[in-house]
Amino acid sequence: MNFINYIIQNSNQILTLTMEHIRLTAISVGFAILIGVPLGILISYVKKLNKPILGIANLVQAIPSMALLGFAIPFLGIGTLPAVVMVILYSLLPIIKNTYTGIQNINTQTLEAARGIGLTKLQILYKVQIPLALPVIMAGVRISAVTAVGLMTMAAFIGAGGLGFLVFSGIRTVNNNQILAGAIPACILALLVDFLIGLIEKSVTPISLQKDGLLNRKKANQNRIHKFILLTTAVCLAVILVITAVTGINRSEKVIRIGSKDFTEQHILANMFSDLIEEKTDITVERKINLGGTQVCFSALKSGDIDLYFDYSGTAYGDTLNYPPISDMEKVYNTVKTDFNNKFDIDVLKQMAFNNTYVLAVTKETADKYNLKTISDLAKVASDLRAGTTLEFLNRIDGVPGLTKFYNFNFKDTTGLDGSPRYVALMNQETDVVDAFSTDGLLKKFDLVTLEDDKHFFPPYYAIPLARAEIIKTYPELVPVIEELGDILTDEVMIELNYKVDELQMEPAVVAKEFLLEKGLITG
Repeated sequence: MNFINYIIQNSNQILTLTMEHIRLTAISVGFAILIGVPLGILISYVKKLNKPILGIANLVQAIPSMALLGFAIPFLGIGTLPAVVMVILYSLLPIIKNTYTGIQNINTQTLEAARGIGLTKLQILYKVQIPLALPVIMAGVRISAVTAVGLMTMAAFIGAGGLGFLVFSGIRTVNNNQILAGAIPACILALLVDFLIGLIEKSVTPISLQKDGLLNRKKANQNRIHKFILLTTAVCLAVILVITAVTGINRSEKVIRIGSKDFTEQHILANMFSDLIEEKTDITVERKINLGGTQVCFSALKSGDIDLYFDYSGTAYGDTLNYPPISDMEKVYNTVKTDFNNKFDIDVLKQMAFNNTYVLAVTKETADKYNLKTISDLAKVASDLRAGTTLEFLNRIDGVPGLTKFYNFNFKDTTGLDGSPRYVALMNQETDVVDAFSTDGLLKKFDLVTLEDDKHFFPPYYAIPLARAEIIKTYPELVPVIEELGDILTDEVMIELNYKVDELQMEPAVVAKEFLLEKGLITG
């Protein structure tokens, strides 16, 4: 019942993301066919290119999809382009291989007969080889298309949209309804794609190659039904592509793009500031939610793929500028403000009122068992405890490497667990310690104990708006709007807002809008 209610309440979002998913998949598979089929034909004629082309296609398949996506971001930016390119690359191998196999397996006597009646090589290709190889080629397209539906969920990591947004957002907030709302349509879409391409596969198979070679009335009726289904699908797909293209056109001349990282607080901030900017100014905001970690967002800002996002002073100081952690709030902020402007032409606006610093958290049972109140207490028993932290915290200078050196201890074991799975692992007693942000709603949800940083290792992590200097120069009216809201967002406010998403399972956009309405900052 809860799942049905979630579907009803979020039907517009689910429908929009499904349409995005279909559009992205269709574009990717379409280009994969346009590239893969000619390459398959090429290697069937030029034997020397066989091993190199198939070898490269096999190599691409061996690269993990997230790694390939990460490699693409510096060159292609974020959004639709890198997602489509990644899926195209992964879709090529079955198409190339099946095209090659289909052409190579054609009976040599058939080809000799074609030459005997005077057909040229080109005529043999498109009149004999391709028609006879089409069933095998379509089998490769079928595999690629179904795989592409699943792969396209990765697009959500870089702001391209699609059903992956619901899946990964649900994982990070332990919201099973949201996970299912993304996963079930993706599964249905994959089955539908398999069915439709199966119909095409049957339609292009020559009658003589089908099990029932007689074109009787029943077979003719089936073919007419298949053609009607395929025609209807093609029309629907064309409508979806047109609608998404038209709705994607921003009719406002004044547009900025606001991005966010991939956790609850960032989603709330991006939606909240977007709503406020659109209310207080005539600027339209294009939202690029859930882009990934610090380096993805910062790279997108530098390259101009986004115009503004929200980071934290300690993260910018230690992770981006690679300075050793310090606890001096003013020095951290002033250094970040100066260096970002000089080195990257990025303006650091006034820091907000809340300090979302790192904390280490344990269950009450672990805290009682080892008498843990501070990180110094933890250091005494850390060799008996397992840490489950985010991958970013596991590798940052202000994370595990710097913390263990500063407090002089080592964990029994460390495991990288992004998002909410680390909390689940903690509650399942698979880990003993997790990293968290002090404003995390999941700390309240799971009733965890946070350990005091008694030697002040962690630098301050006040939220700071980062914007391209060019955007602030073009739209100076953004500054007072952003700074007004930043003064209202205290630690207590952010904890409560995060809790509404993480525990009460509310959508970040809804939580953000309700808060602005409650404070009288927007009218509706």
